[in-house]
Amino acid sequence: MASLTESRILELEQIGRQLRIDSLKMIHRRKAGHPGGCLSLAEIMAVLYFSKLRIDPERPGWPERDRLILSKGHAAAILYAALARRGFFPAEDWNRWGELDCHLQGHPDRLKTPGVEMTTGLLGHGVAIGAGLALAGRLKGLNYRVFVVLGDGECQAGIVWEGAMTASKYHLANLVAILDYNDVQLDGPVHEIMPMEPIASKWLAFNWAVLEADGHNIRQIHEALEAAENIHDRPTIIVARTTKGKGVSFMENEAYWHGVAPNDAQFNQALAELGEVV
Repeated sequence: MASLTESRILELEQIGRQLRIDSLKMIHRRKAGHPGGCLSLAEIMAVLYFSKLRIDPERPGWPERDRLILSKGHAAAILYAALARRGFFPAEDWNRWGELDCHLQGHPDRLKTPGVEMTTGLLGHGVAIGAGLALAGRLKGLNYRVFVVLGDGECQAGIVWEGAMTASKYHLANLVAILDYNDVQLDGPVHEIMPMEPIASKWLAFNWAVLEADGHNIRQIHEALEAAENIHDRPTIIVARTTKGKGVSFMENEAYWHGVAPNDAQFNQALAELGEVV
């Protein structure tokens, strides 16, 4: 198992911080978006896009590339932040996010945006689509891996579990799901609206390997992804415990910030808390 040096951990932490800032700038500029669930994903996306995914921005259609599906498509801002920082398109494109003739739409669109593997936004479909892509890779003799980033609220949808059954049946060890378990959805706490616990036991019952990590700890995320590579008989899910709105005090654990853009004063405060000079 390859370990990260302290300097590499610090570098990935800084990338995560930058992805938070990028996401908030996009959402504030557009006056629309989903800041809470973007901020909870920052370290996960940093590790995936800047350490683990085998991708080539110069060849977005490379057949052997790893695939990442952002099943919680409303967090598009942090996906666009990661893709631009990784070199799939210029960061200046963020300025036109959501315009009709821009390749960056409100939710990810695989037909428009380089690096986007699946059009998402209708919640719950990522695992089933990921299972299809993983099975296709096996049938074609391609050695790629498929990663699906899930929200906890969307796990209330039955299609998630249909996909989980399919992946288990075909022993799709090249499929890894990462659950952004921040316990807040649009209307309030997940544990009040439709409790998901015992979440680990649910996935175990579907014959998935289950790993757990602090979703804001770079080392733990990386080690969980490394461990998943050594599981060869079943799909894996990493239950990543996170904080909705992480890094911005007034957004943390607040359902209000699921899908509301900050005003100018709130935006400036958020940037200051994230260490960005306003």
